[in-house]
Amino acid sequence: MMPIANGGRISLREVPQLPVERFREEIVAAVGRGGRLCAFFGRPAGDGTLLLALLSSGETSGLAAVSARVGDAYPALTPDCPQAHWFEREIHESCGVTPEGHPWLKPVRFPRGDVGTADFYRVEGPEIHEVAVGPVHAGIIEPGHFRFQCHGERVLHLEISLGYQHRGVERGLVGGPDRRTMPYLETLAGDTSIGHASAGALVIEALAGLPAPPRADALRGVALELERLANHTGDLGALAGDIGFLPTAAFCGRLRGDFLNLTATLCGSRFGRGLVRPGGVLFDLDPARADDMKARLADTLRDVTAATGLLWETATVLSRFEETGIVTPAACAELGLVGPPARACGLERDVRYEQPCGIYRFRQIPVSTWPTGDVLARANVRALEIQRSAEFVDALIGALPEGPLRAPTGALAPDSLAVALVEGWRGEICHAAVTDDRGRFAAYRIVDPSCHNWTALALAMRGQEISDFPLCNKSFNLSYCGHDL
Repeated sequence: MMPIANGGRISLREVPQLPVERFREEIVAAVGRGGRLCAFFGRPAGDGTLLLALLSSGETSGLAAVSARVGDAYPALTPDCPQAHWFEREIHESCGVTPEGHPWLKPVRFPRGDVGTADFYRVEGPEIHEVAVGPVHAGIIEPGHFRFQCHGERVLHLEISLGYQHRGVERGLVGGPDRRTMPYLETLAGDTSIGHASAGALVIEALAGLPAPPRADALRGVALELERLANHTGDLGALAGDIGFLPTAAFCGRLRGDFLNLTATLCGSRFGRGLVRPGGVLFDLDPARADDMKARLADTLRDVTAATGLLWETATVLSRFEETGIVTPAACAELGLVGPPARACGLERDVRYEQPCGIYRFRQIPVSTWPTGDVLARANVRALEIQRSAEFVDALIGALPEGPLRAPTGALAPDSLAVALVEGWRGEICHAAVTDDRGRFAAYRIVDPSCHNWTALALAMRGQEISDFPLCNKSFNLSYCGHDL
């Protein structure tokens, strides 16, 4: 395999093109050694399809790329590498290539004009009943369908069906970068505007060979951690709301807004839109506003600590969180989970630690883990990360590097591959771009952390009561739109 740095670029000619049997063996072996598939996709190549895999090594802090050319079919990786299951379904759907031996080759996204028609797994038996939820839900939420196979109240199997939206984000990025590129990236998952914009900017900077200056890296780090603070606070409040524990639910709803307002102080947008651009950032932080942000951050953190502390002091809350929705460390490793769900299984899986880029090369945040793999663990990981992200932001605001905000970006390298990983608040975000001979995007691949983690929610519900679903669902809080690109 060809090594490639996070936020790095290599020529397409440098990517090894292996016979498909060897390609399969190399990936299965790498994952068996503790590696993980960050991205796996196909693109047209002559009269066939070029499969391209990007792996995060379990042995070093690097990434690796490898490819294979296939025709109409190839031996599926999924039976020996479950991490590939979602990627191979998407390859089959988008490229028309059949991964032979894949155990459940249904579409990732519904075909146009045939939305809602699909085969579902069924458990047969005289006392088995089926519960279907969605895709239309109460409140303001995007479409997703959940089908439960139940014996009484006990869930035997949950199948999650997404893909009701055809948003065309990746297709819209081809031919760029242009004026639409960053707005597309900022809005592909609205609650992760900074995370996806940062990954996209890193890809473009890698292809242009012009990294962002240190002050811009620092301000990006501030914005990314504020995004984490807002969403983790909102999630802890929502978890409290799902079990009817109103004190924390009421407080955290307001406090999430306080963190969003800190981002607005930085750049004028509560979601950070317009801040991150290739080459750096568009907004600076003067000393007066920095002092104001530090004071407000301290006040908000104190209130969040008090509001969420009620969760750990209340027996009825702990009894609902403990041993609910367990994912084992073995299943976590096998499925290649990322973000808080992985760290809640005791795995030190965090891009900021494993693949540091930008400001994280110089300032590290301790990895927050919890060993039990249940709702309590996923809540505790969020609470720990709130404390550590707030400390990081406070220290960074007080010691911003001097210098320019943006470096000029030039033409992108032709016939190249660039990849960027960013630890968003949900977990690892992966952006990969392939350029043509003019230095324009010939392909752009986005892997939101939700794409790795949706299967874990289904696994967490096995053996649970169906009434536990809202709590389990919120403990993952995955993205529909980040999946339905």
